[in-house]
Amino acid sequence: MKKIIVAIDSFKGCLTSAEANQAASEGVFAKMPEAEVVQIPVSDGGEGWLEAFNVAIGGELVEVNVKDPLMRPIVAQYLMQGDTAVIEIAKASGLTLLSPEERNPMVATSYGTGQLVVDAVRRGCKHIIIGLGGSATSDCGIGMLRAIIDSFAKGGSWDDVRELDDVRFTIATDVTNPLCGENGAAHVFAPQKFAIKREQSELDSIAEREQTRPQVKGATHEQVLALDARAKRFAEASAKHMGRDCQNMPGAGAAGGLGYAFLQYMNAKCRSGIDLLLDTIHFDDLLQDADLVITGEGSADRQTLMGKLPFGILQRAQRHDVPVMLIAGRIADEQQLLAAGFSRVTCINPPGLPLEIAMQPATAKENIRRVMALIS
Repeated sequence: MKKIIVAIDSFKGCLTSAEANQAASEGVFAKMPEAEVVQIPVSDGGEGWLEAFNVAIGGELVEVNVKDPLMRPIVAQYLMQGDTAVIEIAKASGLTLLSPEERNPMVATSYGTGQLVVDAVRRGCKHIIIGLGGSATSDCGIGMLRAIIDSFAKGGSWDDVRELDDVRFTIATDVTNPLCGENGAAHVFAPQKFAIKREQSELDSIAEREQTRPQVKGATHEQVLALDARAKRFAEASAKHMGRDCQNMPGAGAAGGLGYAFLQYMNAKCRSGIDLLLDTIHFDDLLQDADLVITGEGSADRQTLMGKLPFGILQRAQRHDVPVMLIAGRIADEQQLLAAGFSRVTCINPPGLPLEIAMQPATAKENIRRVMALIS
């Protein structure tokens, strides 16, 4: 009897990790009714982080009244297990909380993420794990810091905040960018926070429809420069005041600079999101007697090999000589993916399938089930 591990990342805007895993498992059972299938919801720190840790460690989902990136009231959740809290920043400060027309990191704030931190600390949490991904903000965490000051320092300064002195922070991200400069948060990530990014195939398929709609423009060069300059000023002032400078540390540029705020002001440790999750669930132990791992993501290409979730899973599986099948809704650079070690790289969508149909959850699930017939 074969043991198959299914650990597929979310297909953004289409399927959650758990939904993709379930579809793949159904496809495996249709081909191999006697197989042992282990489903693992996964995330690298972005979408699905909370759900993945809820499955991994259990705990209580805590609801908190917070502010969204435009300071509107919403309810967001975090996970609490003992004295550990797990926060997915997108729940309070995420891009998906805003319509395309509202997306503007010049004004979006991370204040709501700070409110989640405050609530966890007030409930006695001593270790807070932060999943950095999917943020709408590029405020270097200033909004988050302000929320903490408002709650704990009563309008004073960060120096008056003592409640975090014995709290340990771990930030999880696949982003290694610094805060500022050409590879920093503003230059690399801010433009996508002004508008939904579209693949060319999608643009082609909806070109006629889009001609009748107002276009959502991306960030201008001047806006990116302004965000970068703002980040630089904040980092320099923080370094002068605190006597240390974290702006060039890996992960500082994550989530619009939220990574920097955690590193600089909370002395956080930065971990690869997927490695942290895989360690938590003892993934290496699960691989001991596995015959195959099935992983995937919405779009796979050479960037998959730059620390993204499927590559993290591949690296673990290679240590145990377990083959890894990669599936995705879109595949590019197939030969590079195969050369990296994936045993099979498969696009779930048949050629010519319009993107708006492929993105329908029912269609994606059926296509995932169908490609499982290729396993052996």
